[in-house]
Amino acid sequence: MAEADAALETTGDEAPKKGSKLGLILGVVLALVLGAGGFYAVYSGLILAPADASHAEAEAGEHEPATALGPVAFVPLEPLVISLGKGATSQHLRFRAQLEVKPGAEADVSALSPRVMDVLNSYLRAVSVADLEDPTALIDLRAQMLRRIQLVTGDGRVKDLLIMEFVLN
Repeated sequence: MAEADAALETTGDEAPKKGSKLGLILGVVLALVLGAGGFYAVYSGLILAPADASHAEAEAGEHEPATALGPVAFVPLEPLVISLGKGATSQHLRFRAQLEVKPGAEADVSALSPRVMDVLNSYLRAVSVADLEDPTALIDLRAQMLRRIQLVTGDGRVKDLLIMEFVLN
């Protein structure tokens, strides 16, 4: 038993042998080569390219002519300045928009512009300041205003509301 303890003591005193770093270096070089090859394959379009990419490159000079736009008419609205309540970081909202209308309905929509301005003014005053300051809320605000305008002007006359200016200052 004393011999076994002596054998353990002699092996504990010896320093363990260091492994070779060849495997680590080989792994790093192989990873760099495979990464560069993968980048080249994707960048050049050898893999993960759209199916018709070769056709698009071959026909780069041949473009189809753009289709003509249908008739479009716009009715500008008067600018609105809406005062914001206390507790807001801004004091006023400047709002300017145009209505995209069905051609031939410009006169009807222009005649109803006081009602449209009233609806917009009432709606924008009722919206919370947090919603006005949120940049992502503009899409929802626009949809709400368009629906209210379409109710005032009648269905089919106003196609879209184009916001030209929406500035909090």
